[in-house]
Amino acid sequence: MAVIALAKPVDAIPAGSLATLRRKAAGCRACPLWRGATHTVFGRGPAHAVAMLIGEQPGAQEDRTGEPFVGPAGQLLDRAMAEAGLDRDELYLTNTVKHFKYEIRGTAKLHKSASAAEQAACRQWLAAELSRVQPRLVVGLGAMAAKTLFGNAFRIGTERGQWREMGARARGVATWHPSAILRMPREDRRREAYAELVADLCKVATALAALAEPGEEMP
Repeated sequence: MAVIALAKPVDAIPAGSLATLRRKAAGCRACPLWRGATHTVFGRGPAHAVAMLIGEQPGAQEDRTGEPFVGPAGQLLDRAMAEAGLDRDELYLTNTVKHFKYEIRGTAKLHKSASAAEQAACRQWLAAELSRVQPRLVVGLGAMAAKTLFGNAFRIGTERGQWREMGARARGVATWHPSAILRMPREDRRREAYAELVADLCKVATALAALAEPGEEMP
């Protein structure tokens, strides 16, 4: 089995089927984030999906349901994927960090970025998902995922949309995270970034179509 290496490696990769990994991750105590979480939000999708989309970390709705990309960012991603011609049911969707991190303000739980140590503790599960699914195409959504895949020097603003080799039979690309687009204060910049997200996902759709053709190579 080929190995898709992360730029930020892990000491040991948990073994087992996706169902086994999901059960193991639910009992993970490698960092403190599990204490305040409702669910461990593991990846979802076909066990041998050709493409894997990797986000950053779950939000409040993902925490409540235990499913990735079901909140406002997930709805925007669904819209972008539809415009690009991607079928969510054919993709494996996951996050770099599997628990919702937040801070309390009044009665609200507000998103807070996972620390470097928390990200490091959770990378074993992402590495295990990559090892088990063996996607040919890997898409990093947002800076956290992109740096996990390609290293700390990666910059979404200047390097998004560019394919990078990830082992002998896989390659990856990074693009905007939908939540980052939603947080952009200017409407014109939100429109521009959304168009860039769709364009990058169109590249993924083109690569998927090429892989579906016998004897064809990715463009």
